[in-house]
Amino acid sequence: MMQEKKTWLKSAFGLAVILLLIGLGMILDSYPTLAQDNTVDYTLTNLQDRDFSNRDLEGTSFAGALLRRANFQGANLKRTILTKGSFFKANLTGANLTDTFADRVVFNEANLTDAIFTDAILSSSSFIDAAIAGADFSGALIDRYQVKLMCDRAEGVNPVTGISTRESLGCAN
Repeated sequence: MMQEKKTWLKSAFGLAVILLLIGLGMILDSYPTLAQDNTVDYTLTNLQDRDFSNRDLEGTSFAGALLRRANFQGANLKRTILTKGSFFKANLTGANLTDTFADRVVFNEANLTDAIFTDAILSSSSFIDAAIAGADFSGALIDRYQVKLMCDRAEGVNPVTGISTRESLGCAN
């Protein structure tokens, strides 16, 4: 009788440990899924003239999206993917694009006043006639030709980071 009780206790303890591990695994495995549910994927969408002002869009993808004249004033765009997007004449005044991947993006004639592009990847992107006063490009990867063009009109200091646009682009005095 005592032997049966010990065997039963060992089995019950073993089952409890297995169930606990399974439950813990389900909780830990579901966290990334929950985090992904908070973002929206705007890849390859037409979002012309849309208003995203002051929105928290961290981690969102706008890859290949058409964002002509879209309003992102004051938006949080940290760690977003903008590859091959078109922000032609878009308003990104005061937007935070820290750690953003913006390879081959068109920012032509966009308003980038006071925007933060720190540590962003902006390779093969175009900034023709973009308003860049007060924008911070510190640590950003930008083609030399685009930097040269932006240095010709760079001015102002970013109100959040305190870094001048000329300094962040590495412009000669």
